[in-house]
Parts: sequence; C-alpha cells; structure tokens
Amino acid sequence: MKECLTLKNSLKEARSQRGLSQAQLAEMVGVSRNTISSIETGQFNPTAKLALTLCIALDKKFEELFYF
Repeated sequence: MKECLTLKNSLKEARSQRGLSQAQLAEMVGVSRNTISSIETGQFNPTAKLALTLCIALDKKFEELFYF
C-alpha cells in the first residue's frame, strides 16, 4: 500500500452533540483535555483502547467516529 492512510475523526461534532466540553469528555475517558484536542485536530491518533472508550462514552459506533 503506497498511499499513506490518515485516520480522521468526527469527535468534535459527536462531543458537541452531547453538550460536552473537551475537559468533560477527557475526564469521562481518563485522559487530559489536551489529548482530546489533539485527537480532534488530527495531531494524535488514539490507541485502539482509547478509541473504543471514546465510542462508548459518546454512544457511537467506531465507524461513526473514525474513518480514513
């Protein structure tokens, strides 16, 4: 596979729909607010465990939050 796949997300939109701040979501899943910000802006890709934890916290399927 020659092309580089970039993991994208709709975390910010899902978080906003639930009325949560970055800090509130971060506390729910046990990470820093900066980590949530970095994921939302694409600067950091979450581990599989964190990605699934975010899905559970936001009541979303993996493919609803993360895509290529």
